[in-house]
Amino acid sequence: MTTEVSIDAKTSSPAEPGDAELRSLFDPMHRASRHGVARTYEERIGDLDRLASAMLRRQDDIARAISEDFGHRSRHETLVAEVFVTLQSIQHTREHLAEWMSTTARPVRWLFQPGRAEIVPQPLGVVGIIGPWNYPFQLLGAPLIYALAAGNRVMLKPSEFVPRISALIADLVHECFAPDQVCLVQGGPKVAEAFCRLPLDLLFFTGSTRVGKHVMRAAAENLTPVVLELGGKSPALVTPRASLSRTATSVVSGKLFNAGQTCIAPDYALVPRADRDAFVAECRSAAAKLYPIVRDNDDYTSIVNAHHRGRLQGLLDDARAKGATVVSLAPASESFEGSKKLGPVLLLDVHDDMAVMQEEIFGPILPVIPYDTLDEAIAYVNDRPRPLALYAFGDDQVALQSVIDRTVSGGVSVNETMLHFAQEDLPFGGVGPSGMGHYHGREGFEAMSKMKPVFHQARVNGSFLLRPPYGPVLDTALRALIPRR
Repeated sequence: MTTEVSIDAKTSSPAEPGDAELRSLFDPMHRASRHGVARTYEERIGDLDRLASAMLRRQDDIARAISEDFGHRSRHETLVAEVFVTLQSIQHTREHLAEWMSTTARPVRWLFQPGRAEIVPQPLGVVGIIGPWNYPFQLLGAPLIYALAAGNRVMLKPSEFVPRISALIADLVHECFAPDQVCLVQGGPKVAEAFCRLPLDLLFFTGSTRVGKHVMRAAAENLTPVVLELGGKSPALVTPRASLSRTATSVVSGKLFNAGQTCIAPDYALVPRADRDAFVAECRSAAAKLYPIVRDNDDYTSIVNAHHRGRLQGLLDDARAKGATVVSLAPASESFEGSKKLGPVLLLDVHDDMAVMQEEIFGPILPVIPYDTLDEAIAYVNDRPRPLALYAFGDDQVALQSVIDRTVSGGVSVNETMLHFAQEDLPFGGVGPSGMGHYHGREGFEAMSKMKPVFHQARVNGSFLLRPPYGPVLDTALRALIPRR
């Protein structure tokens, strides 16, 4: 997920909290996590219920605040992607929390029986969560849910690019939680930098790969473990003889949701060379049905700010200057001059020298790349950094399985885009440059917990054999245990 918070910036507002202010918030949480009693199951359920109730009461405020921050954000997109998805995470966690919190037995090898082994989940302590601007409520709220479910205390840092929703989240936090359980700090790059330097028990960051490197470097000073949910160039790979109509509808809808400002939006499409023109035609048809108009369409979201809109326009200008063909997916009569929105386009005839093929696009621009064989398409994906998501389309199960087996990505949706993210029982996370660690469902709880291994020795046991002075009985046992050639 792209965010422009940079923790190595050199400027900061004097009104923003500095190191001392952050420590004054962190230290009581740290002391309480070390000396207090872990929150019970009932208390954790109560935490989730209060958060859910506050969200339900303020759902219209959430939609309004995010729309104001973006200039315009589709109300329905916010209610689906921010409110509904977060509430589903709470509901799923409530249904499974007792099971996740329970101690689980592990097998013990015969040599150490009748001892017993088990895994005991425990809170890590104080978890720091840095959220992005593109889904500012859900991508702060989801890790908060799992951190609370695991019994942790939590410090939140939202993006400074979305001040209205950040202020609303601060109100919700103040309403639902004690200051030494959950707190929220606001500010820009210097605050983010200081936040990452805190001796947290876990730092959870959602943002760009570039900034993720700085986050990991800062956290390393305290050996703070990190979960990095990053991004990258997620391909939509169309296998031969796929239904181009169904495929185009899914690719276009996934690409244009939130105007492409989604870390798992398809970043480019790989299409059989013979199908390229037909695929382009189907994309234009799908876009016309989904967005008959764009500029004045409440369903189509604005680019979050002038900086990002300028960056996207720069990608288009660079691609056009280097020989790309720009195919508009908006009605021909529409102009986006002076608008915060950016018209959706396909790019044809792209090559690796273009900036649009070198960085995550994060907007309504989709390069379409032809290939001659499926092996060539798979090699194209594998020759590039491992993506956060991969989308495979087609009806040939052998071809689809080949794509799944021969590529590595954070997650996969088959004949769909983005919906693997919404499956609460599937872990979500990247691989390599697209991130490390997982959350959602059980994996979210375990990421925020210390899954502590415990061995219980039996009163009658054979451990005396392993203690000096060693003798012939151990020699006999070792001859049985260690085979000789």
